[in-house]
Amino acid sequence: MNFSYIDNETFNEEYVSIPEQSGGKLIPEGMGKPGHVYTVSHGKSGMIGVYKLEMQMTSGTGKFEKTGLSSDREAKEAVDTAYRYIKANGRNISASISTTTKDYLLHVQDLNGIGMTKRLTLPAIVAICSVALNKPPLSSSVVLGDASIGGTIMRVEELASTLQVCLDSGTKKVLIPITSAVDLATVPSELIGCFNIIFYQSAEDAAFKALGVE
Repeated sequence: MNFSYIDNETFNEEYVSIPEQSGGKLIPEGMGKPGHVYTVSHGKSGMIGVYKLEMQMTSGTGKFEKTGLSSDREAKEAVDTAYRYIKANGRNISASISTTTKDYLLHVQDLNGIGMTKRLTLPAIVAICSVALNKPPLSSSVVLGDASIGGTIMRVEELASTLQVCLDSGTKKVLIPITSAVDLATVPSELIGCFNIIFYQSAEDAAFKALGVE
């Protein structure tokens, strides 16, 4: 995604880099911080964009707070679903994930300014696991797909377009739900060849693979 404007006098299109873009890419190279997870999905406007989740953890009593979602009910429900999922299933992932002695604060950024996405449950599950286990996600990675409260994994809408946005944003590794494997037939092979594609079967599997845990 490039930001540009048309010069009124010359009618030339001028491209602008924004400070968040290190080297012009929304997804920086190298290892990120624990709790920092990127996802690419459809925003409110119908466009596909990059979203950054930043999860922080402090000692506490199990409170879960979120910022950056303004009054977006669907987005709030999606991250609340993630927290409820971890409360119910966190022990299956790791005994060191606590929802009783820790507080969690999630901040979500809409990096392309296209409106918030509601596909935040699975990325938020990964972000909670990442901060709780103090393990950053794989470098230059994006988590695609979503999960329901029951743990059903949802496939990626418009996989080819989503992967193109991933590529443009600097993504090197893409986590894709196994339910989307069939849709890879719709993606140009040269685009698939740009990524290390990692399939996952469940929310727990996505968390383990996103964090590089065997």
